[in-house]
Amino acid sequence: MRMDRIDTARVAETILSAPGWARVEIAAPTSHIRVEAAFELARAIVESVRAGAEPASPDQPGLSL
Repeated sequence: MRMDRIDTARVAETILSAPGWARVEIAAPTSHIRVEAAFELARAIVESVRAGAEPASPDQPGLSL
């Protein structure tokens, strides 16, 4: 799948709806934990693009534009 246009609002919403551990651990002091967190965030973004839908999270309201 090819992304012709990156929607920054959608990427931000996807990151915010990714697992909490990944959002926290992206700033971890050890590189192997940061790498695992980065891959988890990337996985969440790729899944969102493949699904073609807005990221779903029951506790994260959508951002109005």
